[in-house]
Amino acid sequence: MLSFGVSFLPDATPTTMSAGDYFAGALEVCEFADRIGFGYVKMTEHYAHPYGGYCPSPLLFLSAVAARTRNIRLMTGGIMASFHHPVQIAAHTAMLDVMSGGRLDTGFARAWLPHEFDLFQVSMDESRARFVETVDAVVDLWTRPGAEAATPFFGYSGVDLLPGCVQRPHPPVWVAAVLSPQSFEWIARRGFGLLVTPGLRGFPALAEMVALYRSTFAEAHAGSGARPRVALSLPLIVADSDAEAVSASDEYLGRYLEVWKSAGEMWNSRTSADYAGYTGVSWMLDNDSPAKMRERTAAVVGGPDSAVEQITRIRQTVDPDVLLWQIDTGAQPASRALTTLRLFADKVQPALSLT
Repeated sequence: MLSFGVSFLPDATPTTMSAGDYFAGALEVCEFADRIGFGYVKMTEHYAHPYGGYCPSPLLFLSAVAARTRNIRLMTGGIMASFHHPVQIAAHTAMLDVMSGGRLDTGFARAWLPHEFDLFQVSMDESRARFVETVDAVVDLWTRPGAEAATPFFGYSGVDLLPGCVQRPHPPVWVAAVLSPQSFEWIARRGFGLLVTPGLRGFPALAEMVALYRSTFAEAHAGSGARPRVALSLPLIVADSDAEAVSASDEYLGRYLEVWKSAGEMWNSRTSADYAGYTGVSWMLDNDSPAKMRERTAAVVGGPDSAVEQITRIRQTVDPDVLLWQIDTGAQPASRALTTLRLFADKVQPALSLT
């Protein structure tokens, strides 16, 4: 059955919205999402740039959400594993799992912004190997007393994690993937959930990768009872009419694209074997626009009837298990986000067949 959530990737700057206003609004939105029965709230980790930089710690934000909500699950979207020691990740996530009564979903991401690798003095060319080793070590630390590891990146022995996780054998794990078939296959073989967005290539390309993930998962876990899980994140702007929603999206999607392009410009002079296809990404972003995002359904924008039609097409293309609405796109105020969510709950969701 399809479930819904809210997703946060802050793209605010001090000139568009203060950090205090951003988090006050985000927490208000999370409380409302919990009241209307949404399944998830997801927050992303980034550093020192308007693209996500207001939230260097998803776990800290989700701890505040846990204290203000009752049922909604708390998803990191994700922890950038290459920049952390696995014992730190395992202990901090287990602590939030305990404090929230077992509501944590732990999502990981490999990171993609060159300046973040520079900040942490981590080589981009070892990103994939470091990421894989770290995620595997976190799962091992959650589940095995006396855990040990010996890798080129970290090592330890005899670690008994405290506190232990509430959920058994461990919190659900999700991993983000964008371009590489290798990533989609690895996520499937590990039995993890898949975090995706439509991105610049749109749904036809995404559908191919999701199909690869599901077929690999079925082959790797045949007879186990495990099932693949796909969570799709994209902006949602609903208004009383299509015209009103389009007008709002021109402002907020336009601002989001400006920030995304600024982040992508870091790739104009960088290359990495672990990031094939990323060099020059800002040139593709130069040609993007709110209208093109709407055209390829990289954002769901419209009145209630139009939103139902767009969501139905998305489900026919990739059939996600979870739709996570990016509700803070373009540093939009909480009042705008809450209008979208009220209309979604009152007029869009009831018109959808969720089974």
